[in-house]
Amino acid sequence: MSKGLIEGADGQQRCWWCGDDELYVAYHDEEWGQPVTDDVRLFEKMSLEGFQAGLSWITILRKRENFRKAFAGFDFYKVAKFTEKDVERLLQDEGIIRHRGKIEAAINNAQRAIEVVEEFGSFSTYLWGFEPAKQGVRVSSADVPGELAESKTLSKDLKKRGFKFVGPTTMYALMQAMGMVNDHVKGCYVHGAVEDQRAVLKRP
Repeated sequence: MSKGLIEGADGQQRCWWCGDDELYVAYHDEEWGQPVTDDVRLFEKMSLEGFQAGLSWITILRKRENFRKAFAGFDFYKVAKFTEKDVERLLQDEGIIRHRGKIEAAINNAQRAIEVVEEFGSFSTYLWGFEPAKQGVRVSSADVPGELAESKTLSKDLKKRGFKFVGPTTMYALMQAMGMVNDHVKGCYVHGAVEDQRAVLKRP
């Protein structure tokens, strides 16, 4: 078995990072790396990656349903209208990460996302415009980078537009999660399925 793979109780080989936590394994198998073009889902992913900064992803995953309830399903047109009263409400919500800076960033980013839609027609069109032209196959965990030139470019452009908590490493995590890159390690049983989805994806 190549470095970067683990074998689950079901005998399937998976990327090392999902371990044996049922929620994490389901996320790995059914969601991570699969192409996403829906604006609301993309905003959710960007927001949660921002909340994850400095924390483990499983912490965010376990709180995701609470986040969805707290942030109006991540409909950025609704989140953009949140007021200071909403910030205070969210700071009292034990079901999410109660970090004022991250909460305020999510609201700010919702407002900025609307501006992006007005310019590009959709949030998806804007984000997918940063898809790397060439991608290598990840043979082992050592091949999976922490960021790419494209994630640095995306981060820089987002910051210029006023987005917050969108550093290059965070934006690379977004690229991985939304299927802009396929970072399932070769030999992972999901790798081929993600490649097939990316091959037929109609880019926005």
